[in-house]
Parts: sequence; structure tokens; C-alpha cells
Amino acid sequence: MSSRSVTKDAVHHPLFARFYARLSLKLEAGVGPHRAELLDGLAGRVIEIGAGNGLNFAHYPPTVSEVVAIEPERTLRQLARTAALRAEVPVDVVPGTAEALPVKSEAFDAAVLSLVLCSVRDVERALGEVRRVLRPGGEVRFFEHGAGGGRAMRLSQRALDRTVWPLLFGGCHLHRDPLDAIRSAGFALGPHRSLLVPDTGPRTPSSFCVLGRAHRPEPDEGRGVR
Repeated sequence: MSSRSVTKDAVHHPLFARFYARLSLKLEAGVGPHRAELLDGLAGRVIEIGAGNGLNFAHYPPTVSEVVAIEPERTLRQLARTAALRAEVPVDVVPGTAEALPVKSEAFDAAVLSLVLCSVRDVERALGEVRRVLRPGGEVRFFEHGAGGGRAMRLSQRALDRTVWPLLFGGCHLHRDPLDAIRSAGFALGPHRSLLVPDTGPRTPSSFCVLGRAHRPEPDEGRGVR
């Protein structure tokens, strides 16, 4: 860990945190398989950005040597620390924000972004930090919701983003484009797919998700062989 100072309560949404913790457990039967797909095949040191209440921890494969889980919200961080005790891989839950990760540069083999880009304050800066802490060639695994649906749904997402949604849901935004943000941050996109969560029933403004992989390019990646 670096000596960079971190405000432990840089994000403080205790009411939303308790609501999210209860809701996420109710939805886990449907979301859990996506978490397993997200983390399948990971190895080495992993940083998870915005760990929430730690529901990903049970899905990390034994090839992962360590997970450093960043969570800025105190209530969720406490729940994540409890979940870390049950994990089959070492998990260290620490305070911090996505825009100022309290870790050294190029220290991780992979980074996990799981339903977090919707709520970070500065997406560009957060992804710049992810790029900083990954080694060249390091992998990004992402499972995010964002803009989707037809014209009426997208208009609704924009309207909600400008009004009540971020206030009610811990800073969450509905109409961000995670794929474009990841690509614009300099990552090379790998396999990815769109999905709906939940996969059956009525569509909500947050139903439109994407799950996939990207990586930080090697310094000579894309250059021709001389």
C-alpha cells in the first residue's frame, strides 16, 4: 500500500447502503452466475474497485493469490469485511475511492469493475487510476449497467439522471456508457456481451448491462514486428 492519504468516509450513503445490501441479497440468485462468469479464470493479485458488500468474494477462483477490495462507504465496507472472512482467497478490504486508489502503480495482474462505474464521481479519472495500478498487459473484468433500451427508455434514463435517481441510489447514473468509457481510457476491449438483469420480467432503467474483458496494452502492442 502507498502512503497516500485516504478519507475513510469520502462516500457516505448509509440509508442507500442498507437498502442496497438487502436488495443485492434478494437478487443474488440471478446475479450470482454473472459474478461467477465475471471472475472465472482470474489469477494473481487482483484489485476490486467498489466492492460493495462483498458478494463477489465467494466467486474468486483459487488461482487468485490476493484481492485488495476498495470500498469507500463505511456500512458496505463493514459488510464486505465480514464477507471477506468467508472467502476462500485472501481478501483485504480497505477504504478508498476509485479516483484515488491507495495502492502502488503497476501492482496488480487484474482489476474488477462490478456495478461501480455508474456511481463514481469522475469516470475518466477512475479508469485512469485503474490503468495506473495494472501492470502492462493486466486484465480488466467488468460487469456494469448503463444506457440501453429503446428511445423512450433512454430518454427516461437521461431524465432520471438529471433529477432523482442519483439522490435516491447513492450517486448512481443510468445513462453512462461503460464500454465507451473503458475504450476511451486506453484499454483494449476483449470479449464482451450485453445482458439484461433480471433476465426475465419487466425492464427497469438499470436492467441494461454489459459483461466482459479488456486489458491494458503492452508498451509495444499494436506495433508491427520488425
